[in-house]
Amino acid sequence: MKTSSLAIAVAFGACATVAQAQSPASAYGLPASGTLADRACRDCAMAGRGVPQAPKSARGSAALGKAGGKDLSAVFTFDAGALPDSRTAEERHYLGRQAFVGVAGKFGALTVGRHHDLEQLAVTDVADPFHGGLAVGAGNLVGHEDAELDTSVRFITRERHGLSAAASLGLGEVSGNPRGNRAWGVSVGLESGAFTVRLAHQNKNVAKVQTQTGLGNVMDAKNTILAANYDVGVGKVYAAYSANRGWGSSPLWNPDNPYGASMATTASTDSRDVLVGLAVPFGATTVLASFIRKNDRNLANQDANQAAIGLSYASSRRTDYYAAWSRITNRNGAGYRLAGAAAAPASSALNVGMRHSF
Repeated sequence: MKTSSLAIAVAFGACATVAQAQSPASAYGLPASGTLADRACRDCAMAGRGVPQAPKSARGSAALGKAGGKDLSAVFTFDAGALPDSRTAEERHYLGRQAFVGVAGKFGALTVGRHHDLEQLAVTDVADPFHGGLAVGAGNLVGHEDAELDTSVRFITRERHGLSAAASLGLGEVSGNPRGNRAWGVSVGLESGAFTVRLAHQNKNVAKVQTQTGLGNVMDAKNTILAANYDVGVGKVYAAYSANRGWGSSPLWNPDNPYGASMATTASTDSRDVLVGLAVPFGATTVLASFIRKNDRNLANQDANQAAIGLSYASSRRTDYYAAWSRITNRNGAGYRLAGAAAAPASSALNVGMRHSF
C-alpha cells in the first residue's frame, strides 16, 4: 500500500477498503497559516471562514470495469477544513466541506453526499479573483451564507467542445419540516480559449421550522449568477452579476448578535450584486483586486460595498505567500461583514500568511 493510501486508512478507516485494491487514492490539501487583523472590533471572536485553514482531505477512484460498453470508476472525496489556531474542524463538522461517493465515466460523474452548491462554485471558480479565500472573498456579499448542501445528489457532465453542465438536489432533512433546507441547482458553462463563462442558479428552502398556519410565505432563497473571466494577455479580468431573492438569499453573519450593534440587522430579501476584479502577474508576484456592489431593493435600502486588494508571491509551484486588505462599507444599518471580522458600519481587515498545496 502506498504512503498516501496508508494516510487515508488512518484518517478514513471506513473507506480504506475501497482504495486498498487500487492505488489511485491520494491525500491532498492546502495548509495555510497566517493572521487576520480586524480594525472594527478588538474583543470579537474570529469566525472560521476568514481564518487560515489546513484542509485534511482525501480523494480517489477505483475501476469498476465496463457497464453497457462504458468504463466506470468508483470515486470518493472527503474534504475537511481544519482550523490550526483552535484545533477544530470547519463548521464544527468532522468533514466541514465536501464528503461524497459516486461513479464516474464518459458520461460525467454522479455523486451522493455533501457538496458545494453550484452557485457558490460559480463565484469561487469563475467570478472571484481571490477564489473565495481569506477575508476578502466575494462570498461576503455575493450569494447566500451556506455554501454546502447536506444529503445531496450531484451530476456533472464531461466537458465537450468547451461546454459543461451540472445539476444538484439536496434533500434537507430538517426535523419537523419536510421542505426545510431542501435545495436544487443547475449550472452551464463554456470555456473557449481565454474566455470562461458560467450561468448558475440555486434554489433553497431556508425555513428552520414548519409554520402551523398557511401564511402564503415562500421561504426559498433564489440565487442566480452570471460569471465570467477573460485572459487579456497581461492579466485576467473578472466580472459577475447576481440576482438574489427570498429569505436567506444574502449572507448575514450571526444576525442575532451583531457584536454590539444598536439593533439587529436583517439580510436583504431582494438584491442585485455586481462584481469586477483583476489578476495581473509580474513574474512570481500576482496583484489581485476586486470591487463588489450590493444593491438592496428592499425598503430599508441596506446597500453595501466591498473593496479588496492583495499580493501573492509564489516561491515554488506549490507554495505562495500572500497579503490582502479588504474593507466593507454598510449603509442604513446593513450588517454585512468580512469573513472572520466584526460587524460594523464599516470594517476593514488585513490577511497575511502562506499556503502550501499537496
